[in-house]
Amino acid sequence: MELTTVWFVLIAVLWTGYFVLEGFDFGVGVLLPFLAGDESERRLVYRSIGPVWDGNEVWLLVAGGATFAAFPEWYATLFSGFYLPLFLILLALIARGVALEYRGKSDRTRGWDLMFFWGSLTPAFLWGVAFANIVRGVPLDAAHEYTGTLFTLLNPYALLGGAATLTLFTFHGAVFLALRTEGEFRAGAARLALQAGLPALLIGGTFLLITQLDAGKPLTWATAGLAAAGILGALAATRLGRDGWAFAATAMAIVAVTATLFGDLWPDVMPALNPANSLTVANASSTPYTLGVMTGVAVIFTPLVLLYQGWTYWVFRKRLTKVPADKAIGP
Repeated sequence: MELTTVWFVLIAVLWTGYFVLEGFDFGVGVLLPFLAGDESERRLVYRSIGPVWDGNEVWLLVAGGATFAAFPEWYATLFSGFYLPLFLILLALIARGVALEYRGKSDRTRGWDLMFFWGSLTPAFLWGVAFANIVRGVPLDAAHEYTGTLFTLLNPYALLGGAATLTLFTFHGAVFLALRTEGEFRAGAARLALQAGLPALLIGGTFLLITQLDAGKPLTWATAGLAAAGILGALAATRLGRDGWAFAATAMAIVAVTATLFGDLWPDVMPALNPANSLTVANASSTPYTLGVMTGVAVIFTPLVLLYQGWTYWVFRKRLTKVPADKAIGP
């Protein structure tokens, strides 16, 4: 297998890890005003992701860095053409991080809660918009420069992609909260998960069906079906009270969705509406020497990162319960 193919797959894996892990963070933030009725429950929501949210964002940093190093032409075209949506995502992630870190240090919490909500909802929606446009194709000239506008990116298909990721991440977050909590709050999260699963299935299924009819390949039809099976399995497991299986099923659905999008994208990395101007793994990649050095670094450090993050989740695996607001420490 050529190194360009290896790094395309590795970048797909990094985005998959980001969406699986940061996806439930986004869902938790979106659900905050709908699930937490009092201060002790709001603190419980924050505590559920407190030890892991910043580690989950590492996947985004590594995915961006790997794209820059392995496919610099792809990185340049993506970040110049999608500048405003990506800048809005960055602002939202900053606002969300500030809210998570500083809420517990302030007596006025409503503003921080709003920042956490919008800082979660915005990227959950805009990542779907961005990837839908990447798979669909955008106007590029012969120099691989983006020639459209912001409104070019806000086409109906892309907006449907944003709605698909938003509903899927919300469902994933509800299942995660059911897994991480106990008592009445856990029951409420499970009920909300059952309500959120149907929109995720309908909207996400419609988005993947349109994607497959336009650019589908034999293997990605299988992954698209696996995504639907994951959502249905998560609904069934939640109804049976099997929270761990439900979370595994929503994670599988996100893996399958991401695999479908990257599978439909291959061998392009940034398709153009005029196919002659498309960026591919061949014309967008770095030199073989650069890819070889990167491969050696990845082989050494990737297992260490995975082991550390796995250890973090193991340490904080126990379910949480509500603590009276006047006795709580932190957010």
